[in-house]
Amino acid sequence: MNDLESKFAQTIKQNKSTIYTVCYMFSKDADEVNDLFQEAVINLWRGFEGFENRSNVKTWIYRVALNTCITLDRKKRRMSSEPLSMDINLFEDHDEDSRQVDMLHERISRLQPFDRAIVLLWLENLPYEEIGQVVGISTTAVATRLYRIKEQLKQMNN
Repeated sequence: MNDLESKFAQTIKQNKSTIYTVCYMFSKDADEVNDLFQEAVINLWRGFEGFENRSNVKTWIYRVALNTCITLDRKKRRMSSEPLSMDINLFEDHDEDSRQVDMLHERISRLQPFDRAIVLLWLENLPYEEIGQVVGISTTAVATRLYRIKEQLKQMNN
């Protein structure tokens, strides 16, 4: 393994949970999340040599992972196939916390991809300035969009 490959492997290892979190916001299906994760890592590898540290590496990883997921989500929505399903989930939790998390995830998944990205970064406790850097808008625009997104989430019915 050369130095570039070694550095990339270390970067992915350090930021694996960040990539996974982004992917999870675009799907709850474990296989699909893994596919999104793999695509994000491939895209990160493609851009790794050209990454010039002009921004924080975590910000760059968020941006690449989000763009990957948004692109694949758009393609999936255009194709819109009906997945096969078993009518039972043996691993499903039925406690109140799990129901609330599921409800929040379901509502967030109905948002537009750009708004979903902003909510994800906010839930990850990133400062508004860094959220703006990742998605390419001003700090003020982040605050405004988050306010509108929260209002939109409150108005949604399950």
